Amino acid sequence: MFTDLPLDELRTYRPPLPEPPGFDAFWHRTLTEARTHELAASFTPVDPGLALLRCYDAEFSGFGGHRIRAWFLLPRAAAGPLPCVVQYLGYGGGRLLPHDWLLWPCAGYATLVMDTRGQSGPNRPGDTPDPVGYGNPGVPGKLTQGLLDPEDYYYRRLYTDAVRAVEAARGHEAVDAARVLVAGHSQGGGLALAMTGLVPGLAGALVDVPFLTHIRRAIDVTDAGPYGELTRYFAGARGHIDTALTTLDHFDGLNFAARATAPALFGTALRDAVVPPSTGFAAYHHYAGEKELQVWRYNAHEGGGGEQRAAELAFARKVLG
Repeated sequence: MFTDLPLDELRTYRPPLPEPPGFDAFWHRTLTEARTHELAASFTPVDPGLALLRCYDAEFSGFGGHRIRAWFLLPRAAAGPLPCVVQYLGYGGGRLLPHDWLLWPCAGYATLVMDTRGQSGPNRPGDTPDPVGYGNPGVPGKLTQGLLDPEDYYYRRLYTDAVRAVEAARGHEAVDAARVLVAGHSQGGGLALAMTGLVPGLAGALVDVPFLTHIRRAIDVTDAGPYGELTRYFAGARGHIDTALTTLDHFDGLNFAARATAPALFGTALRDAVVPPSTGFAAYHHYAGEKELQVWRYNAHEGGGGEQRAAELAFARKVLG
């Protein structure tokens, strides 16, 4: 069933920004601290049996200097420097294997697939631990880890990792640093959206059914996971709700969208109970750069699937060449 506002209301839905005091200073300080650690990006050749690609097991220093794993893939026959797609992952998954990421290198682009610290699953394995503990009691998952203080929140580390992933890609000799695009679905879409407000000079962004945007509304209109982690936490942590919501405001995609300059392609699905469509429309309407939106009326969290990927390929050709 449709899960949110009617489409005619969504097309004009533009709620106020949930910007906390000191938002820009918080992120400036966070990224300045991260850059006190050498990026020390490394690219070790591997042979996964893909004759048309050059594949590298990559590492770089993310938040706190913690080593973050990635795949770096290059079309073997292409001459560099190449445009590059930095790919972020959905919630609960890891970087998988090189053959799982053939779309962008087959289109002729360098591709860096960032592993997600502390996330993995039986069908989506990851390779990057999260060495930071968290103080407040939480529920299983990542959304409540460190939730009572923006300084300690899990997504402060993950967003910082994502910024450093762009820096690692830009520093590779095979990459044209002026032609880097960020991409992701769900949590990955939320990371891509955040990068548009944190990383200057991006060539573009692919923001598909973005998680972690317009968070206050999301937790009011869905109990589905992962947002359900927050509502379950709030049901027990009754005295901490306002503190936690203020933390979440520091990571809300609406605030990054309002600072964006790169062209972006969004995707949203009207039957999505995981990421309510009003949250994606809100991000789209606040997005300050050039933008396009694909709306999938009869799809859930999978969004437009292959049709969305086709639209992304066309968009990438337009902004990357």
